[in-house]
Amino acid sequence: MSNPIVTTTALTKVFRDFWNRPKVHALTQLDLSVSRGEVFGLLGPNGSGKSTTIKLLLGLLHPTSGSVTILGSTPRNVANRRHIGYLPEESQLYQQLTAAETLRFYGGLFGLKGVQLKDRIDQLLNMVGLTHAADRSVGEFSKGMARRIGLAQALINDPDLVILDEPTAGLDPVGCHQIKDLLRALAARGKTIILSSHLMADVQDVCDRIALLHNGRCLTEGAMDTLLSCRDRIRFGINRPSPEQIDSITAAISKICGTPPEIDNPTLALETFFVDAIAKATTPNNRSPSGVSQKTQLAPFLRSP
Repeated sequence: MSNPIVTTTALTKVFRDFWNRPKVHALTQLDLSVSRGEVFGLLGPNGSGKSTTIKLLLGLLHPTSGSVTILGSTPRNVANRRHIGYLPEESQLYQQLTAAETLRFYGGLFGLKGVQLKDRIDQLLNMVGLTHAADRSVGEFSKGMARRIGLAQALINDPDLVILDEPTAGLDPVGCHQIKDLLRALAARGKTIILSSHLMADVQDVCDRIALLHNGRCLTEGAMDTLLSCRDRIRFGINRPSPEQIDSITAAISKICGTPPEIDNPTLALETFFVDAIAKATTPNNRSPSGVSQKTQLAPFLRSP
């Protein structure tokens, strides 16, 4: 893989007790490479090493052995952190600040100010559907609304690498659909996204590749379509065949293959059904039941590759 944004080589983390004895092997010999513009999923059950991997990537933990390279340098490179956005599993927000003040605070940490900062705040609030709640205290927000403002703060610095831990937690299906659209749009603009989630449908919808961790080791890693494809089966799709046509096709396939084919009707994903039904029932400019606008539009400042 040419010019990877993130590389880990034999990355290992062992937690030790007070007497420096090995207590937990949280991560063992992890080799990963993530390229620019890719959405990469970190999957695994609880305790598999996902959070440890993220903390190592962010420089919050030191590896016991092995190495990590982020944007061509080590995770401890302070200058590199200006190009990284991070959304933790829990939205840690200052409850007394408003949504706009929250983004102003995080923007200030990156040295943003004046008209540039104000424009980014306005664009991000519009992007996550919270323009109407700009002056509300985030302490009053629902979990889904807090998640949206958390995603906005992770993007305030226009990062090259975005690390997201359970980004759709607490969001309704419409919100999940919107966030996934935004992630795909970000990747299309050259942003690299590392995503950790227990929601398999969300991961399948947005990730190009995944790594499946278990007990600190990588069980498998690869492209989503390659890992999930059933190579020993073929599916045909036909629009509105008549009963006579179905009988003829079934007979022909049975004669050629020796066994009759399985026949059923395709089904929509429940999320697709939900989003379509809500869209039909919602008038333009209406807010959803979660208190957010029904729109998904990438902030203009994030569009430059």
